Amino acid sequence: MKSAKDFIEQNKDRFLSELIDLLKIPSISADSAYEKDVIATAKVIEQRLLEAGCETVEICETPGYPIVFGEKIIDPNLPTVLVYGHYDVQPPDPLDLWDSPPFEPVIKNTELHPEGAIFARGACDDKGQMYMHVKALEYMTKTDQLPCNVKFMIEGEEEVGSESLGWFVKRNQQKLANDVILISDTGMIANDIPSITTGLRGLSYVEVEVTGPNRDLHSGLYGGAVANPINILTKMIASLHDENNHITIPGFYDKVEELTAAERAKMAEAPFDLQAYQDALDIDSVYGEAGYSTNERNSIRPTLDVNGIWGGYTGEGAKTVIASKAYAKISMRLVPNQDWQEITELFKNHFEAIAPAGVRVEVHPHHGGQGYVTPIDFPGYKAAEKAYESTFGKTPIPQRSGGSIPIVSLFEEELKSKTILMGFGLDSDAIHSPNEHFGIWNYLKGIETIPQFYHFYAQNHNN
Repeated sequence: MKSAKDFIEQNKDRFLSELIDLLKIPSISADSAYEKDVIATAKVIEQRLLEAGCETVEICETPGYPIVFGEKIIDPNLPTVLVYGHYDVQPPDPLDLWDSPPFEPVIKNTELHPEGAIFARGACDDKGQMYMHVKALEYMTKTDQLPCNVKFMIEGEEEVGSESLGWFVKRNQQKLANDVILISDTGMIANDIPSITTGLRGLSYVEVEVTGPNRDLHSGLYGGAVANPINILTKMIASLHDENNHITIPGFYDKVEELTAAERAKMAEAPFDLQAYQDALDIDSVYGEAGYSTNERNSIRPTLDVNGIWGGYTGEGAKTVIASKAYAKISMRLVPNQDWQEITELFKNHFEAIAPAGVRVEVHPHHGGQGYVTPIDFPGYKAAEKAYESTFGKTPIPQRSGGSIPIVSLFEEELKSKTILMGFGLDSDAIHSPNEHFGIWNYLKGIETIPQFYHFYAQNHNN
């Protein structure tokens, strides 16, 4: 029987070359200018799944971008693993902060990745991690070691809310029937400290618009006499947190899950170097809600952050103007029990209520999703735990993530399946940021570890 390590070593250059080709395609779902590129990426995924061993693969049309569905059923009596991933990527802006073009992948050695890392938009989120599963399938089929059935569902709208995925899942429950869902769109603590993500935060994303006068005004002739929408917007945003960085929206915390002292103590056992964290971000201090540690603030506590703010003149030189309008994009990360639609409504009501006379405020909801917690005592988690133990040589630490994958809660609601989050990226991989990258070691380690999950999950099912 050929080992995964041997198979990977023999095919390493091809595995890297195929991923690099995939990363060259700018599949930016948020920008309609890249529609052809997004669809082209779906077609590449279709071909790669067929080559890896799927018996059938189809590009399924949706109201938005298509979903690539593939499957290999070896025995209906065996358990079925549904792999989810996404082929769309974040916009690469700001381009001037990239050390190399975002869609011209390059391999560079770094302190954390001495064996090299692929720098490109989507390298870690999620093309690199999604493609690990395709190559893991190839290993299992080519060596006749696939122990259970597998299905793939790879979408093209994750970075813009997965609206079409919800539409697809609700209409294809039988096609997607499975025993467990496997996702690699998260990370781990460090290359020598494996971890499994057991919790995700929910999300509410909105855009706000503040309108003052009916046109841009001369700041000398009108300054001080009419409300300045930019000034007003910044004051309103500042009021959303108090002096302890507690969110001031009435009712915002009513359903927040409060972890026990014992649970918080268990979380604190995860290795964390505060100085290294600050050094990596080039900051002299952390910042956040009073009474909670850094790791608690970014995982078990809800947040509210401005993701973009604009208005008036921002070009070269000066233009003395009071803008007619000002805008901001705001995201709220939510914890279990907080309903994203309820939070969106609370935000809308509050933000409109605090608008002073002289301006009009509109809140435009974008998208959102619920938080999720994976139980660590069910067979899927146990199989993942053993998989990491077999390839890393140590038991992974269960860890809650600050990120959001809204469709995970949808999967449980519609497909009645639990999800396992086996991520192999690192916090330093700069996802959603300039110079996103993914370690070659991490990419290949994922391909080695994923088949072990199948092995242990099927073994447990058969016993």
